Amino acid sequence: MKIYQNITAKNVAIIAFATTMLFTGCKKSFLDVPPQGAPAETVFWKTGDDATKAVNSIYANLRGWTEVSFAPIAIESLGSDETETGSDATDGSVPAMNMYNSFTATSTQGFIADFWIGRYQTVNLCNQVLDNIPAIEMDGALKTRYLAEAKFVRAYAYFRLVRAFGDVPLRLHLPKDASEFNIPRNPKAEVYAAIEQDLNDAAAALPPSYSGNDIGRATKGAALALHAKVAMYQKKWADVLALTNQVKGLGYSLFPNYEQSFRTNNENNSESVFEIQAELVPGNPDASNSQYSQVQGVRSVVGGGWGFNIPTQSLADAFETGDPRRDATIIFRGETTPEGDAIPNSVPNAMYNQKSYVPFSMYQSGFNEGCQQNIRVIRYAEVLLMNAEAANELGDAATAIASLELVRARARGGNNAILPKVTTTDKDALRTAIWNERRVELAMEFDRYFDVIRQGRAQAIFGPMGWKPNKNELWPIPDAEVQLSGGILVQNPGYN
Repeated sequence: MKIYQNITAKNVAIIAFATTMLFTGCKKSFLDVPPQGAPAETVFWKTGDDATKAVNSIYANLRGWTEVSFAPIAIESLGSDETETGSDATDGSVPAMNMYNSFTATSTQGFIADFWIGRYQTVNLCNQVLDNIPAIEMDGALKTRYLAEAKFVRAYAYFRLVRAFGDVPLRLHLPKDASEFNIPRNPKAEVYAAIEQDLNDAAAALPPSYSGNDIGRATKGAALALHAKVAMYQKKWADVLALTNQVKGLGYSLFPNYEQSFRTNNENNSESVFEIQAELVPGNPDASNSQYSQVQGVRSVVGGGWGFNIPTQSLADAFETGDPRRDATIIFRGETTPEGDAIPNSVPNAMYNQKSYVPFSMYQSGFNEGCQQNIRVIRYAEVLLMNAEAANELGDAATAIASLELVRARARGGNNAILPKVTTTDKDALRTAIWNERRVELAMEFDRYFDVIRQGRAQAIFGPMGWKPNKNELWPIPDAEVQLSGGILVQNPGYN
């Protein structure tokens, strides 16, 4: 049984009563469960059990609609050359999704607001924990760990915000009065500094692993790996190398079978650094609320899904001849999956995301398709590729090649006739090889779009899709937030 299985949307709302939610907006009705029977604030935040409920609610919120469904697909995936809208032309959500493929989304488009609001709701839950748990009399070691877990998740939320919007309001505490509700955007350098401080604090306090019902919580390795990724986006290569080396010493290993590493029976495996936990809880659809797999599943088949965020032909062509990761990443129309599901030739799209796939036999009527599927946020393979990129940038080709080879060796699975070892020590050529490996290894995992931007290649790669420099490096701030701020929030360049 996974942790948090009894934390429903209602429980999230109960914890949210403790302070006025700072941000409101459209979200799925199943997340709008009123906190009926919620305790008054004066009787909450008193015991260790209250602390546990509050921290568990942070994790439960991570699998909610704005965290893993349409808004993240739009903001973090559809702008890239590896995905397109998909689904079926009759689906009313297709026109809105198409705006992100073509970079025509404006500040009033709903997924922009959902992404912004969703991240700040996560920040709000974390700040409630960080501001209230210190005063609770409870086990000291557990208190320290809970605070570190909240800092990790807050850092994760702010990393997604700063990557998408640049300068954003930095709120590290609950507002004390009305004067602290409406605050300006902080420079992204300040946001990154706050993220790194949270991750330093988290790494110092979190354990390297858990057992039993605690498996899946944030660990020391998760904090170090996320910190490495944050440092990579700032080109702080010495930090990236040092942080990834620390993760390499914590006992992670690549799961032997790439395709099977994404299946539900292999969740939280040796390669998992951090996963968002999800589960089908019998008799409780509210607790089984993840729609990550549902929105991307094969359309028009029982147990599939809605068919959004599909692979492009450009992605299919990016794999080297014989690379088994191609078939492990993409479900093709007319194929039979390794789990025995025949994909009809009549499905609307030629390709679907296999990493989000849950075998159709696991579908239960009344529940979201694939609600059992954990979301892989950080895998050890990415740690190795960050290590390789940092080593190369610092002039250490041997270390870069060694880390890169570990990833390629797992992919080839002992078939030495495919995926030859990369041997070049030329810095530029090796950088390109590492970037290409990131594309195929991490395909359909919501990284490609921002990866290309940080690499400085967006105009060349996304330009034919409509991407414009000095504008599309960032998404617009939601217009409603700008208007409500009375001019305190300033819109990103190039947007009205």
